Amino acid sequence: MIVNERIAISTSKILLVPYCAHHVPTYHRWMQDKELQELTASEPLTLGEEQAMQCSWRIDGDKLTFILCSQDPVHNESPGENMVGDVNLFLTRDGDSTANSVVGEVELMIAEKRMRGKGLGRASLLAFLKFITLHQEEILGEYKKHGDENERGVLAYLRAKIGEGNMESIGLFESLGFRKVGEEANYFGEVELRIVGLVGEVVDGLMERHGVLGYREVGYYGGL
Repeated sequence: MIVNERIAISTSKILLVPYCAHHVPTYHRWMQDKELQELTASEPLTLGEEQAMQCSWRIDGDKLTFILCSQDPVHNESPGENMVGDVNLFLTRDGDSTANSVVGEVELMIAEKRMRGKGLGRASLLAFLKFITLHQEEILGEYKKHGDENERGVLAYLRAKIGEGNMESIGLFESLGFRKVGEEANYFGEVELRIVGLVGEVVDGLMERHGVLGYREVGYYGGL
């Protein structure tokens, strides 16, 4: 999506920046890891394929992506942008509804193993949800241009699909108000969690409770 092409999100715990070409080599390195491939249900790509994917994600109207960067100056993976993972929103038509509403699927990855267990996943999700609540109209507008201009601009719910054995991630999403849709995993061994009626005031309260403070949207000019 282009809605966030020049926007970075700064908080007291995490920095989110648009996915740009100079991030691709690190992202490609991450995705050669067998564990991450399994957790994200991904196939390894060549560097060229990853570069093409990054270009596509920047303009596709159904995908919103931020790269997650640590605010910790000790973790100096890349000067000024300490990449630790990514967070994504994929929009599709709600197949369970006749109202042509839209469903958003959220994916989160903390790729740098040494940065796990520090609360960065929760901070990233909260900042991302805050962005969605603030820019929902723009996000849905871009999605409608991508697909059917006659679709209703209504976000029915957000969901996450997580491997049934990944109890840490399931617990993280549940702590932010997502609830399981049934107890049985699907064919792919995933459980689905949903949150309906995302409200900015609720997200603000969760951010305060978990110490994710100082949310600011700032201009970003780090690349394309």
